[in-house]
Amino acid sequence: MSTLDRLEPLIEPAAVSAWPPAPGWWALAVLLSLLAVLVWHKRARKVPSAPSPDRAEVDPFRQSALDELAALPPPYGRNAAPWLQQLNALLKRVCKARYPDQHSQTLSGRAWLAYLDTRCTAAGLTRWMILVDGAYRADCRLDDRAIDGLQLAVETWIRKHA
Repeated sequence: MSTLDRLEPLIEPAAVSAWPPAPGWWALAVLLSLLAVLVWHKRARKVPSAPSPDRAEVDPFRQSALDELAALPPPYGRNAAPWLQQLNALLKRVCKARYPDQHSQTLSGRAWLAYLDTRCTAAGLTRWMILVDGAYRADCRLDDRAIDGLQLAVETWIRKHA
């Protein structure tokens, strides 16, 4: 008799069950659960980020100037000269209050716009020559886009001037 004949017949393996998982899988499930709780806890305690510059807190002086600007009715479809005079007067008052020793309220024309741009280049007021010479025109009419652009530039200047 050969040695192969003495071997027992092969036994079919039993079906492997997916449940219960091996101990390593239990440890992984516990670790993932802890990680999820830590992430949730971290987000719940997260300090709120700083407000964006457009939404940042504004000091009371700037806020009163912004309120006054908002109260000026834009001259859609009518003579813009009085509105331009009011914008100019508002900017001069802000400069006089913020920079009393520089006598900026005495400036006019291009020098006035250049001075405003030295305080806040983001507003780009030098390109709005209409701000200083429009008040002297007999019938100064601005299109809606120019009115909105000038109002936004003045608002930006009030918010961000040095």
